[in-house]
Amino acid sequence: MHPLNQVKGEYVRELLNKGVREEGRDPFEYRQIKITHSLLPNAEGSAQVEIGNTRVLVGIKLDVATPMPDKPNEGNLMTMAELLPLASPEYEPGPPSPDSIELARVVDRGIRASSMVDLGSLFIEEEKVWSLFVDIYVLNFDGNLFDACMLAAVAALSNTRMPKYENGEAVRTGELGRLKTNNIVTSCTFAKVGNKILLDPDGSEEAVADARITIANDEKVVRSMQKGLAGAFSQEEVEDLIGRSFDKSKELRGLILSSKSE
Repeated sequence: MHPLNQVKGEYVRELLNKGVREEGRDPFEYRQIKITHSLLPNAEGSAQVEIGNTRVLVGIKLDVATPMPDKPNEGNLMTMAELLPLASPEYEPGPPSPDSIELARVVDRGIRASSMVDLGSLFIEEEKVWSLFVDIYVLNFDGNLFDACMLAAVAALSNTRMPKYENGEAVRTGELGRLKTNNIVTSCTFAKVGNKILLDPDGSEEAVADARITIANDEKVVRSMQKGLAGAFSQEEVEDLIGRSFDKSKELRGLILSSKSE
């Protein structure tokens, strides 16, 4: 850790030991969230999400492809995350980093496990299906990429237009229907610093966190969980955070639904 960051880290820990977050938030309060749709005119769907100073952009594309051998009647879902160097001094150009791979997998797992996208509806004909690409771009990093990227991916999928398949080609003009979705999945990420647990850690809080857990759920069921860092959560803490994630997911779903009508 850079010496200056070490000084900042000690300051953040000292505040948290006093029960205070640097921004004055409650322990289980999100920063301000903003969702903007349809920023990429050449994509089938897109959304930008800002959580505090963290900002991510997601674009959705559909192309005709062959199905997976074990799922011949379903379309393909592929999720990619790119940590752009402009987002943080820590990010460098080149092949996908372990952090970008983990980020894409966490988002993909939440969407896939919740069956948010009806992959059966992406079947075209024998040996032809739609491949659905979810491309995530981190534009600015200030903590909690998991929730920002999940929100952006789900918001983008919720406004995705389906191309038509005509005469062996994808047609993206004219009147197009929407991608068939079944529900809305969201995630809540909690960081543990010492004995304090925080929702939506910002960059400074993440830098000093001992443990992290991301819980993805829809309205009824926990769909996936991802534990990060070397620290641990007790069983009682995990059970409490699952309950809190269900409460907070109502707020997050409301933001997605209201943003679609704007």
